[in-house]
Amino acid sequence: MMNDFLNVDLSFNYQDLRVFIPVVGALIGFMIFWFAWQSDKLKQMLQEKYGEDRGFANLVIYTKFLGGFSMGILPAAVYLIAFPKTTLSQLGIGFHRETLMVTALWMLGLGALMVFLMANNAKKPKNLIHYPQIRAKVWDRSMFRGNLAGWAIYLFGYETLFRGVLLFPLVEAIGLWPAIAVNIGLYSATHIPKGLTEAIGAIPLSIVLCLLSVYTGSIWIAVVVHIAMAWTNTTIALKHHPEMQYIKN
Repeated sequence: MMNDFLNVDLSFNYQDLRVFIPVVGALIGFMIFWFAWQSDKLKQMLQEKYGEDRGFANLVIYTKFLGGFSMGILPAAVYLIAFPKTTLSQLGIGFHRETLMVTALWMLGLGALMVFLMANNAKKPKNLIHYPQIRAKVWDRSMFRGNLAGWAIYLFGYETLFRGVLLFPLVEAIGLWPAIAVNIGLYSATHIPKGLTEAIGAIPLSIVLCLLSVYTGSIWIAVVVHIAMAWTNTTIALKHHPEMQYIKN
């Protein structure tokens, strides 16, 4: 009886690796970003060098650049090395002529809808607890632009991971809905530190973005919509935050 339970096949086949590498790569990439973001030593070093406000702003911006690399470029590169016949297009990092018009229309339509919803939510006190992520009391133009650039690079890497590396290979290996289930679980889990509302809201958004990515063969709807949401949220939150002000010079 004991032998029946211990008789486990530990071998790796091709389909196993197509799931194992993206999921473990996602975990490692997120850990690199998260523990850099949570590093008290890095925060202290930057604040000692640049001052409290600028130091924390640089911490946010630098770690977003790091996150774009560790969660996007690094897992994609590892996957392409492990499976050299895979192309960037097969990971969704490209456009397809057949779906180019549909992709553009969804970018505009869904992007406009999400910007409208985000604009109404961004000024609420519950949102202002977390946003803008840069908690500087005085913002200048370079800080504002650095914040937008950080969000863009971070979210490109983020969507390269979730709607690219963690989606297309898993769809081929285990099927559409199991792959989306994995995506939902990991995507929602990364939002838990931001509160219950964001963690729950990430579930339907993940389903929609996964389906659109598979339908168009491209991650770019997810990238554009996510960046538009982040830019809208951070800009309006800054405008309405009672303890923050923006100066042009």
